[in-house]
Amino acid sequence: MENKKILLVHPEISRTKYDFGGIIDNEPLELEYIWAMLKDAGYEPYIWDGQVEKMPFLMRLNEIKPAAVYICGRTRQEYFMKEYCRSASKLGCITMIGGLHAQHCYKRFYENYVDYVFRSFDIFGILNVLENRALDTVNGLCRRDGSKWVENKTEPFDISRLPRPDRTYFYQHPRYRYLELQPCAHVRTAYCCPYRCKFCYRNSLNCGKYVTRDIADVVDEIAGIECDNIYIIDDDFLFNEKRLQEFIRLVRERGIQKKYVCYGRADFISTHRELMEELKDIGFYYVLVGLEATDDKHLFRYNKKSDLHANGAAVDILNELGINTMGMFIVDLDFKPGDFRAIARWVRRHKLKHAAISIFTPEMSSELYEEYRSRLITRDPSHWDYLHVVAKPKYMSVKRYYMHYHILIGGLFLRAWRQGIYDFIDYKFFIKSIVKNMFRFGG
Repeated sequence: MENKKILLVHPEISRTKYDFGGIIDNEPLELEYIWAMLKDAGYEPYIWDGQVEKMPFLMRLNEIKPAAVYICGRTRQEYFMKEYCRSASKLGCITMIGGLHAQHCYKRFYENYVDYVFRSFDIFGILNVLENRALDTVNGLCRRDGSKWVENKTEPFDISRLPRPDRTYFYQHPRYRYLELQPCAHVRTAYCCPYRCKFCYRNSLNCGKYVTRDIADVVDEIAGIECDNIYIIDDDFLFNEKRLQEFIRLVRERGIQKKYVCYGRADFISTHRELMEELKDIGFYYVLVGLEATDDKHLFRYNKKSDLHANGAAVDILNELGINTMGMFIVDLDFKPGDFRAIARWVRRHKLKHAAISIFTPEMSSELYEEYRSRLITRDPSHWDYLHVVAKPKYMSVKRYYMHYHILIGGLFLRAWRQGIYDFIDYKFFIKSIVKNMFRFGG
């Protein structure tokens, strides 16, 4: 391949009212892994991230004129991914699709302007495609063969094979953040999730196999990152007690002084107070906890393998230790008005400063999707953002459901405003947005 230019793309999050840029902007870590691999192989990679770029994608595409374009994204970005692929194909580029959505719903990208779809975390298959070699051996590769698509077998990928990400792009764009922690770098230590919550599809990724990196290698990477804030983006970092103890020991041994964000389960936190105290001591600042519900009935139905007591105990422990809790809840489609109010009461009772409220969303290509298929009211992938109702509620109209949902999130936002929790954002803009959207019902 004479032209060695490869454009790596992460689409903008949204072009609608649901755009929370400036609150949480995620580093394009997947693209930085690929950048490092391509650079080492003699290619000339570029990144275009719609979260931070001011130049439109089409202008950047025509400016670089790459030989190939790789695009990754999530369900809500499907239309953007296809739009970009279509434009790149017209320019004569090799077009490749990857990322979480493609792994889970690869057949949705079987289009004549898409050349390859990757449904594995194995990034090294990209080199095979660029060099047109041994394509039938590439892990999880889907490729066009005339009017048909050929699908290779997918096997679990060993995360320890990944190169260190090249963070050149990250350092050039200090906007990446998690709430007030800015800039905030991403670190991944594991693929897949060891749990099997019914509403989540992440435990089916990587062929359902949970794999981890050597924790000493993780700490060494963190030590070398020129950023004081680290977001460990594993689906659940608080899992293996011995691994966490080794992490703590190595961070102390290296004298690393940073702030950390991670995911953790309530049942783990509620039974590991001393360990959480040690994590606080080395800099753990935010823990994102999937509380999901304020009753055991829903927790059981979600196969959460936890209970309401653990939820309360976890939040109380984190509050006592001074670790910020981001409590994540699901408003289910079987909710009645009182269920929405129950979440607000629970948040106040447990003095939960940060609460994220998601609308129950049956993931595409999952068992839940088939279960709710007859109730779907939209098939627009941009609505799969956990902020839209995609299936008919059981006890009320869609309009009334949205009304209760927006009253809930509006009330929680105003509570946070009074407490000064989000003083780093433009309150006026977001309050106007909430009030305006309260009467648009998710459109």
